[in-house]
Formats: sequence, structure tokens, C-alpha cells
Amino acid sequence: MAHTSLDRIIALQRNPANIRNLCILAHVDHGKTTLADCLVASNGIISSRLAGKLRYLDSREDEQIRGITMKSSAISLHHTTGDQEYLLNLIDSPGHVDFSSEVSTAVRLCDGAIVVVDAVEGVCPQTQVVLRQAWLENIRPVLVINKIDRLILELKLSSQEAFIHLQKILEQVNAVTGTLFTSKVLEERAEKEKDKEEEEDKEEVETLTGDQVYDWSAGLEEADDSLLYFSPDQGNVVFASAIDGWGFSIQQFAHIYSQKMGIKAEVLLKTLWGDYYLNAKAKRIMKGAQAKGKKPLFVQLVLDNIWSLYDAVVTRRDKEKVEKVVSSLGLKVMSRDSRHSDPKVLLSAICSQWLPVSQAVLAMVCEKLPSPLDITEERVEKLMSVGARRFDSLPEQTQELKRAFLRCGSGEDDPLIIFVSKMFTVDNKALPKNRQRPLTHEEIAQRRELARQRHAEKLAADQTAAENPTARPPSESMQQEAQLAEISTAKMESLTLKDSKPEEEEEQQNFVAFARIYSGVVKKGQRVFVLGPKYDPAKGLSMLPDGCRASDCVPEVPHMCCCSMESLFLLMGRDLEDLQQVPAGNVLGIGGLEECVLKSATLSTSPACPPFIPLNMEAMPIVRVAIEPKHHSDMPKLVRGMRLLNQADPCAEVLIQETGEHVLVTAGEVHLQRCLDDLRERFAKIEISASKPIIPFRETVVRPPKVDMVNEELGHQHKVAIHRVKEEASQGRSSDTLHVDPSGLVTLATPNRLASVSVRAAPLPQDVTSLLESSTELIRTLEQVNMSLREGRSVDISPRTLEAIAGFKAQLEELLQGRRWRNAVEHIWAFGPRRYGPNILLNSVEGYQRPSVWQCLCRGGGAAEAGAQTPFTRDLDNSIVSGFQLATLSGPMCEEPLMGVCFSLERWDIQSAAPQHQDSVEEDSISHEASADGKAEESSETPAQPVGLVSRPSQARRRPEGPPQGCYGPVSGQLIAAMKEACRHAFQAQPQRLMAAMYTCEIMATAEVLGRVYGVLGKREGRVLHEEMKEGTDMFLIKAVLPVAESFGFADEIRKRTSGLASPQLVFSHWEVISSDPYWVPTTEEEYLHFGEKADSANQALKYMNAVRRRKGLYVEEKTVEHAEKQRTLGKNK
Repeated sequence: MAHTSLDRIIALQRNPANIRNLCILAHVDHGKTTLADCLVASNGIISSRLAGKLRYLDSREDEQIRGITMKSSAISLHHTTGDQEYLLNLIDSPGHVDFSSEVSTAVRLCDGAIVVVDAVEGVCPQTQVVLRQAWLENIRPVLVINKIDRLILELKLSSQEAFIHLQKILEQVNAVTGTLFTSKVLEERAEKEKDKEEEEDKEEVETLTGDQVYDWSAGLEEADDSLLYFSPDQGNVVFASAIDGWGFSIQQFAHIYSQKMGIKAEVLLKTLWGDYYLNAKAKRIMKGAQAKGKKPLFVQLVLDNIWSLYDAVVTRRDKEKVEKVVSSLGLKVMSRDSRHSDPKVLLSAICSQWLPVSQAVLAMVCEKLPSPLDITEERVEKLMSVGARRFDSLPEQTQELKRAFLRCGSGEDDPLIIFVSKMFTVDNKALPKNRQRPLTHEEIAQRRELARQRHAEKLAADQTAAENPTARPPSESMQQEAQLAEISTAKMESLTLKDSKPEEEEEQQNFVAFARIYSGVVKKGQRVFVLGPKYDPAKGLSMLPDGCRASDCVPEVPHMCCCSMESLFLLMGRDLEDLQQVPAGNVLGIGGLEECVLKSATLSTSPACPPFIPLNMEAMPIVRVAIEPKHHSDMPKLVRGMRLLNQADPCAEVLIQETGEHVLVTAGEVHLQRCLDDLRERFAKIEISASKPIIPFRETVVRPPKVDMVNEELGHQHKVAIHRVKEEASQGRSSDTLHVDPSGLVTLATPNRLASVSVRAAPLPQDVTSLLESSTELIRTLEQVNMSLREGRSVDISPRTLEAIAGFKAQLEELLQGRRWRNAVEHIWAFGPRRYGPNILLNSVEGYQRPSVWQCLCRGGGAAEAGAQTPFTRDLDNSIVSGFQLATLSGPMCEEPLMGVCFSLERWDIQSAAPQHQDSVEEDSISHEASADGKAEESSETPAQPVGLVSRPSQARRRPEGPPQGCYGPVSGQLIAAMKEACRHAFQAQPQRLMAAMYTCEIMATAEVLGRVYGVLGKREGRVLHEEMKEGTDMFLIKAVLPVAESFGFADEIRKRTSGLASPQLVFSHWEVISSDPYWVPTTEEEYLHFGEKADSANQALKYMNAVRRRKGLYVEEKTVEHAEKQRTLGKNK
């Protein structure tokens, strides 16, 4: 097919009904980019011979070297079916788990997806992930079963066996989509049931019997799942071998055989896939092929032909049969192809004419995938409902924009709505304005004429010089010398300009926004509102005047700014084409947004437009490295380079730690390598050195173990722990202010003896920790609401948020059962660290009725109570919380955050402000008096007053005199420090453990290398969860967990040990307690016998803890030299 002109594509962009926005999704190495090459070749952009070898959409050098896609790239293709012309905006996405964030950016901009599955490997872990991503974004998938040639040449299956194998793969894919669909239907049904119950009267609810049975499958039978499943007879499945250039759908063969056999195409379409066979005598299609031992139609009419072609061309190389096949199909094969030594060349030449894969896939895409006009109401509402806000709760003007979405209009009055899913960088030379333009015929003719003239002049000059060499007029020679001088100076100037220009160009990185228009027409130079993820349309509309435009002088609105779109680009894989305007429904590139958009954003001409919901990121960045320049003078370049990298990569994060280190956080090893290469070569352009990966750990406490390290019963371990804390405390400076109770209660007084706190630590149940970890956004919202209520500001909370908070509270109450946790949920004081972490501070101080964290659920009384607290008490209340936040942010083991720990504040004694100039003796006596009086007056105090708060008249009168002891006075600061230390000591009074980050590791390996895979996993502290054999293949799927600390170099080692026959996929899964105690030493006789005096066997937890402490510059208790007198020099050893 001829190359489509830019004008043709611009014309097609104006008809949204014939536009298809689609992406290619699959597991790594299942053939996405090869399939994309075949589709690109159909438009004449690349040669069909190079399809699969060129990997046109992998434009980065490292993508070509590694052979995997690392970034999403788009291209616009033109396809004609019948009298209809279609524009396909195709996005190729990566399959490697490290780059799944790129898949999220691609899926958001599309209406449909091609899911590619390897015919041998079947449904792999990443296939399930991409199907889930497509489901979450409400986009319609179609299926391509690729690499069918492997069934013939590698597995050597017969056509009958291949048919059964393909049926199983279809069942696997449909099982994944069916699971997603079922969970959605059941969720919706549960919500409906809940709404019904709320609507019913209480009397009716009371009459219901307790043993009413719910039929959960009822909703599934009513739900329409006709478009959900993949089935060849529905036309949403293509069987292909992209590397050999062929692919077909059932429709193609139904059309061919309906003409040959005289059977209706509709009948063939229903029977070609399934348990049907052809009765040759009756010339009828009958059911029950398997029961009667007959060949199914699909095998007889479709697969047998392909198998015999492969047999003739590749296996036996039968020239006569090949010629017969070519002539019967009416194909033309070039003689150089038929003479080629590689049979695959001839096979590709035949197949690409007989069953071109591009024709089958593009026809299926045009027929089955929706156009931008078919966007569903459900998807629009989901995109517009950010956070916990419901679509109904948005302002009216915002809700009206839904019509613009559904209309997808390109009129002048339609509001412009664009979503930018990511920013990517482009080299200066790749920009259309800097690209070399091909010469026109007139320019070529003109240049040819000039060259001829110059050549003729040169010949004439040479001839005259040969005739009279001495006769040269002086004026002419001077003139020539002057000309030469001018030329040389001009050359020098041009050279210097050329040298200086690239430097300026290199300094500036060109960012292009990867975007899609949902409504309106975007024009070059147009100004729009850039809406950040936290932008609130209700607030924006109230602050801006009616009919306000982005081109007007706009007042400042939080999370909103204005920006002009300097350039618009058509994305053509490696190239960009300039556009003046783009109508709705298209994918495009926008230049000039780098100042306003960091990673993703919503652009609109209407301030009523809400920001779109954030992208569903599957991969969580977990691998951290500290980066510094080789030469310290290059630090500004590094900072700038890291800022650009942060903007250009949707998953990478850039942080500056408290230590001043510049830290890069990435999703995995391959992603980290790519980011470091980008920093060196594209963004910073300096030499950098990266530290070893910074492995994150968490610290926690566990319940005292019942048995020791040799499984003997143990009763005194808890006391040993407390004894150790006492010893450590007595060695430290604060021993006179610290008291540790045998039960684990730690009491600590501030240095000025004006306050003391008693804290106890306890481990939270595993389920509670998981719930807190998964509800961070909700806890953050709860904290913001509580802060607003404390400050006396009115807060408008949506019913959905309140419902979610109430549900969260109910879950906590359900999980925190038993005597130890009685009323614990009501007494929660704060969450930490950073006010939303997986640790809890409980208020167990008798008689202190502080505002509950759940006050938003019963807002009437909560706000009044908050106002009733005295400023002094409220400020010190805040100090207690701050101390808890600091303690949970860095634990005592190796300064890593705590996880799953509950701190209970059981006593909090405060003495009123004493005179500022007093010696330590007076201070000491006052503190003892205060604690004694606190205990004495505990019973007589009112419930609203904190326990131990001394309320003698003299001190009450003295309170206003000491303003420094208020919010930021010495008492406040010392109380924060005391609370932090008390939490740390209480933590150390319990059995301490480290928690390691764990990867889920999924490995596909053949039977012969299974032992080696297990060996590598065992060496790296991995734990196999289960293994299963994939039916019809010799492949095993092993699922294991592996500590992140042991994962570096794991993929390379597995590939080396298995000769490339196994490749792992690592995804962050959870945090797991390391069972060994890092402080353990042998104490009992049995332990001494088993482990020896120095416990020489490696303690994994201690090894990790010391590594972190060493990295942070903390003290590490280890012996560097032992038995020095036994050491020898090399000289004596000889």
C-alpha cells in the first residue's frame, strides 16, 4: 500500500465516527512490536520484508539492544474496508513489568485494545495485569493469538492437537475476563441491596426473618455479558504469526469456503469454530465431531491447509508442492524469494499475500472496537469523579460537560477537554521545524542546473590557464585572493555559529505532551486552563467571574494555571508532523506545556471541568538509589537533569532525603538502568555515580515467642528484653528520668521535670496493619477534615466519603476484638508516621476526653468539644502527637519507619508553668510534688480535664504569666522529645523484628531447568508458593516470594544458570516479618550446644540491620579483628 499523505490523515481526523484509538497490550515477548510492524508496513511506512526485524516503534537504542519495548509510542495509520476509510491511532505499549506505568498512560487515551497472547505460553502474569487495566478503564479488548508457527515448528503438534490447545488458551483468557466481570456485577448488586435496605422503612426491616437466604448469582444471570468474552465466531479473535506475516479470522475462511462449497457464509461462521464436522456423503455440517471421532471443521478447512504449507515450505522443502500451492492460490512469488536459502523468506512471501495479518487485524479493529462517539456514560462519570466525590455531587455546570464528552463535538461552541497522560522528550533534530525537508522536483532541477554551470566554468578556467599559464592580470589575482579570504572568514563564522548553536539547543529539552482530545477543537497557540489533580471545580467557579476564559486576566485559583499550546504534532512513531488544529476524538502531541504539566494533567477552556481521575499504576516504585555527580561542580546539572527525568518518566520519583542525598526511586532493575542511562546521556549529560540500591525495611514488634531458637519452651524471654532495655537506659544519660515497668510500661519525664508520659507498645494484628496500609488515602482525608474542624472551618464532605470513613471504622472495630482492644477504635488519637501510616496512638489516659478522630461522623458535638479545650492543653496535645509521629518515622533498630505498632499513652502528668529562673533542686522538688498531687487529685478532676493536670489556684493564676510554655515554649519541645523517646523505649521493651519488602516472583521455565531455578531461589532466601504445569506444554509456572534485598542481579543469574530458558517477573507484593531476632544471643544450655558461644550461624535480620545502620552512618556493634595474634603476613606463609 502506498504511503498515506499528511493531508489525507488531517481530512480523516474530522470524522470521529471512523476514528479508532487503540493500544497493543501483552506480556513481555509475546510479539506486540512485531505485530505493530506488520500494521505499520501495511501503510507503506516501512518495507513488509523488514516487518518484525526493524521494530519500528522501538525508537530508543536501548530498546533495540535489549529487544524489549520500554515506552509507549503512537502512530496514525490509514485503513480502507469497502467504501469506508478509517484512521487508526495505534499505541504500542511495553510488556515488561517494570514499565507497566507506560501501559497505564496508553490505556487511558484509548477506546479499545488488541490483547496479544503467545500460542505456546498462553495467559501469563502480565497478560492478566493488562486485561485488568483495560477493564478498569472501561475499554473494549479484541484478541490476537500470536506465534502459532511455534505450535508447528517447536512443539510439533498435529493440527488436531493445536485446535485443542487453542481452545484451552481461549478458555484461560475468558476465565480472566469472566472473573473481572463477576466481581463487578456482585459489587453493583451488593450496593443496590444496600440502597434498597436504606430506603425501606424500619418496620418492614424488622419483619424480615433472620434466616433469609441471598442468591448471589441472581445478578449474574440478568447482566449482559455478550460482548465480554472472546470467541472466533463473534469476530473478535484473530489467529496469527506476526513474524511470518500471516493472520486470519474465521470470517475470511467463511467467505472463501462459502463460494467454494456453496454453503451460506452465516452458517460457516457459526460452525467453523466449535464441535462441528463436515459429512462428505450428505454434504452437510453436523454436530458432535469429538464424540464421533471426526475432524472438526476448523481443523479440516483451516489448520490442515496451514500445516501442509509449513510442511512443504519449511520442513520438507518440496518445490513442486510449493509451486502447486502458489498457482492454486493465484499468488505471485518473486524468483529470488523461491531461490533463497532460508525457507522462512519464501514462507513469508506466500503467507503475506495469502493471509496478510494486517488485513485481518485492521478489519477486526474497525468492525469491533468503538469509535470516540461510542464512549459510555459510565466511563465518562468515572473519569470525572476524582477521589471520593460522586458525579452527582459535582456542580451543575460540571455535570453538563458530560454531554460534551458523549457528543465528542468539534464545533466552535464545544468546550475543549484534553487529557495529558504523560510527558516525553524529543531530540531537537526530530522536531518538524529542524528536520531536513525532502527537495521538490523544481529544486532538484535548479540545483542540477547550478552544478552544471559551475562545472562548465571550471572547465573553461582550466582550459584558459593551460593555454597561457603566465598571463594573469594582477587585478584578477588580487580579486581572487580577496574572494578566498572572504570565503574563509565566512566559513569560519559559519563553523563557530554551528559549534555554538548545538550547545544552546542541547541545553533545552523539548517536552511533548502525549494527549487525547475528548471534546472541542484545539488550535495552535490557543490558551487553556491547566487543572491539577487537586483542583476543585466548585471552588474554581466561585472564584472566577462568569464566562471567564483562559486568555483573560485570571485571578489566582488553587491548583489551576493558564498555558498556551505552542505547537501541535501528529505522532508518527519516530517522527512528528506539524498540525495547525486537531478536532475531538484524536490522539496528538502538544508542545510548550513543560512549565505547567509535571507528569499528567487535564486541560480545558472551561473552569467547570474537573480533573480526571489519576492513572491506575500497577507497578509501585520500590528500588532506590542515591545519585551524585563524579565532579562536584556538576551538581546543578544533576539537579536539573533529575528534574527533567522526573517529568519525562511516569513512574520514576526523585527525592531529596533529610541527609541531603538525591534519591531516585524506580520500579525495578531494568527501569533503574534505563533511568541512569537517560540521566547520563540525555538529561544531565554528566558522569554520575549511583550507590548500591537503598533497600527499604520496616521495624515492628511481635508477641513474645513461646519457644526458643531450638524449639524449647520459653517463659522468660519477655523479661530478658525488659532487662536489656533497663541496662541500655542505665548506660544512657536519661536513666534518672526513665522508669521501665516489668509489664513493659515505660515512664519518661522531660528534662525540666514539668511533664511525664507513660507509654506501652503492642503489636497490631496483621489484618489491621494491612487495612491501614490500604486505606492511606482515606486516613489522609480524615486527617484533613479533623484539622479543618479543629481550626473551626466549615467542611463540606460528600456522603460517599462519610460512608467510606464509617465503613473503615466498622472494619477496624471488627478486626480489633478481644479484651486487650476493648473500645480501642474510639480511643484512637492519631495514625502515624506522617499522620496516615500503619501505626496507631491510643488515648488511654483516664478522664481525658479529647475530640475523637471520628468526629466528622457525628460532627455536631465534636466541633463544640474541640472548642471547649483550653489552648494550653490543645497545644500540648499536639506535642504528644508530634512526638509519636517522630518516633514512628524512624525506629530504634536502624532508623527505618515503624509498621503495625500500637502505642498506648496510659499516663500524662503535666505541672503548670514554674518561674523561669529556678535551680535544678527546686525544679526537682516541684516535679515530685506535681506527680504526687497529680495522683491525689486524679479522682476529683472533671472528665474534660487531662489526668494529672494540677489545678491549684496559685498555679492557675500563674498560667498566663508564662507565654513561652505555650505552643512553641520549652515545655512543648521537651514534651515532643520525651514522647518520642518514651515510644522508642516502649518499642524496645517488646520483642523487636525487622520487616522486609517482598517481591512476588513468577517464573516460566522448562522441566529440564527447574532444579536450577529452585537453586537460585533458595540461595537468595526465596520461598516457592506453588508451581503448576501449563497444559499442552513442557513449561512450568513457578510462583514464589523473594526479599527485595536479595533481588538485585536475580534476573541475570536465573537467565545465566538456565541458559535463557527461564525469565522472572518481579512485582512488589507486601511486607513480611523476618522471623529471626536481630538481637538474639544464645542464653539457654541447649542454644549454647546448638549454636556455640558466638552464634556463628548467620543471622539474616542482623545482617540487614547492620547494613542499613552502616549506610546511615550509625554505630554498628561488630568485631573487626578477632584473635589478632594468630594473623600472619603473606611473607611468613610462603
